[in-house]
Amino acid sequence: MFRRGLTLALALLTALGGAHALAQAAKGNSAPALTASKVLRYAFRVAETGFDPAQLSDLYSATIAANIFDAPLQFEFLARPARLRANTVVALPEISADFTTYTFTLKSGIYFADDPAFKGKRRELVAADYVYSLKRHYDPRHKSPTLYQFENAKLLGLSELRREAIDGKKPFDYDREVPGLRALDRYRFQIKLAEPQPRFEHMLADPSRSGAVAREVAEAYPDKMMEHPVGTGPFKLAEWRRASKIVLERNPNYRTVLYNEEAPADDKLALAAVAKHQGKKLPLVDRVEISIIEESQPRWLAFLNKEHDLIEEVPPEFADLVMPNAKLAPNLEKQGILMVRYPRADLHMTYFAMENAVVGGYTPEKVALRRALSLAMDIDKEIRLVRKGQAIPAQGPIGPNTFGYDPALRSEMGEYNLSRAKALLDLYGYTDKNGDGWRDLPDGQALELEYASESDQYKRALAEQWQKNMAALGVRIVFRISQWPENLKASRAGKLMMWIVGWSVGSPDGDGFLQLGYGPNKGQANHARFDLPAFNAVYERQKKLPDGPERQAAMDEAQRLMIAYMPYKVHVHRIFTDLAQPWVIGYHRNIFLREFWQYVDVDPALQARAK
Repeated sequence: MFRRGLTLALALLTALGGAHALAQAAKGNSAPALTASKVLRYAFRVAETGFDPAQLSDLYSATIAANIFDAPLQFEFLARPARLRANTVVALPEISADFTTYTFTLKSGIYFADDPAFKGKRRELVAADYVYSLKRHYDPRHKSPTLYQFENAKLLGLSELRREAIDGKKPFDYDREVPGLRALDRYRFQIKLAEPQPRFEHMLADPSRSGAVAREVAEAYPDKMMEHPVGTGPFKLAEWRRASKIVLERNPNYRTVLYNEEAPADDKLALAAVAKHQGKKLPLVDRVEISIIEESQPRWLAFLNKEHDLIEEVPPEFADLVMPNAKLAPNLEKQGILMVRYPRADLHMTYFAMENAVVGGYTPEKVALRRALSLAMDIDKEIRLVRKGQAIPAQGPIGPNTFGYDPALRSEMGEYNLSRAKALLDLYGYTDKNGDGWRDLPDGQALELEYASESDQYKRALAEQWQKNMAALGVRIVFRISQWPENLKASRAGKLMMWIVGWSVGSPDGDGFLQLGYGPNKGQANHARFDLPAFNAVYERQKKLPDGPERQAAMDEAQRLMIAYMPYKVHVHRIFTDLAQPWVIGYHRNIFLREFWQYVDVDPALQARAK
């Protein structure tokens, strides 16, 4: 009641201010009219962990960071297929013929948001900032979850610098120049790699990973960087109540960037956005308010009650109400609500901890156990009953919309065959040895799976499917319920047996999925801790190849190995459906670009009338 009264009071004040300005104008007074602030409001369904590019790894924290920091490159907002462009640099990088040297030249006149660390001076972005920011991933102090991506790219001298700090038990030497990452002058920096990396520039298009951090800020708040992000991007952090609310406001120091997008000729939604916004200064809104609402029903009701301007990923349990037959429901259409559906470049999967005594290992009986558990999962029923049709069955570990994905692939990963699953377990000695009705391990000890999950309704429904499928197989399964950040921490430490998680990639390349199985990535992307020499070798081979048939063949081989050993049971590739209220203008999605808020506008008058 108080909130609604306050909203109406503010709306009245705004209206009175507008009327006063008109009256003054009629008298010849040129005082500007008061304008309502443009606020975009919606909710995350998972709590954030923090906003330091060197320390974060989850999607929701990365989304916030991507709107605060600036990477050198970015993906065009509306381009299909995905296309890179310059962001803080004057042009795409100069790349050597052997794909080992990348040279970037920054634009001048880009400034960080104000912060006390700058002692009252405007702080310009320079080449040394990117050198420093990328080095931060190598600093052992930060335990960077995305370090593996840089180490896999083999920047010359940086892994050695990190090893020296670890072995010597001394601070990381940021001032030591290494050949792999150097500032050539005030505005130019260069990256040198030990091996060809034809797609390395993709790594420099993710602000949540390669965004520029000022050294003064990092040194002023050494233990608070997760809560004190200061960047050169379109927004700055204005308020943060952990796991409750995050507020971003327009960065007053943000440079002049105009909406300059090219829409595909067959995309009416994109064409309308371009027609409305082309040439306008970004960001289009003044403020973004993010609530953390883990349960689906209150998140959905907040949108229906017009407390939120959009809902990202309509909860599957409401899909039949929202889009019967994959079309927007007539009652929502009459309200002017916009629906945007898009397949994600992602996986939703359960991993098996390869170092776990029960489900891990590479011997035939351990592989047979994981394959049997996978075959016993009725994914079609999961899609129909739990996901309400908002997904397609996965046949392999590479997701759609990326190079390497084969839509024609059919494999055991996507097969449901309970009889075959039972036969596999029988063959390798996973039988009921004590007559209690449950299968035991070959040595006679109890076979019991421990599955990590979260407490929200959606995850409970997925866990119920696992329980039913395992009961049909005769396998005990118990559930360990924690908050998502707690499960993430335990998973990185190798303490979980099984966990169902999503994985999405930030560039249109299947390498981001194959990283899940690469041995050196254990404890980082590779939550399963899968480490197979044959897979590691083929992964490294495909990474050095340019896109083409030879690389596709290597990626196919890598997929076959992951399917055969089954460190991950990939359930589905999800289809997301977003809804936006009628006062949201120009809403669209690019699955490789998280920093989309700057391209979306709201009509505050319509928004206020709806409250």
